[in-house]
Amino acid sequence: MGRSNLVVHALERDEQAIASTVRGPRFGLIVSKAVGPAVTRHRVARRLRHICSDVLGELPENTDVVIRALPGAASASSAELLVQLRSGMKKLGLLEAPKGPPS
Repeated sequence: MGRSNLVVHALERDEQAIASTVRGPRFGLIVSKAVGPAVTRHRVARRLRHICSDVLGELPENTDVVIRALPGAASASSAELLVQLRSGMKKLGLLEAPKGPPS
């Protein structure tokens, strides 16, 4: 699902693929030269890896997630990237919407 700084794709692995690979959710990052020079791209990738570690425990075990950083990701804060990642994952049905306070 597209967001202003990120595009999130997801795929559920089948049982055979899970048995032949590492268990747990997997993340792939795409940070192209359009995002900026090497230093900027690496900074964006580091921030995305940290954000991925924050949501790792909330995802189904058989999920592969690919995150493509758009040029705006270079100037976005980590908090903005986290909000956009969570929003994209909710749209894809990977995360549950937050529950409201008990009535």
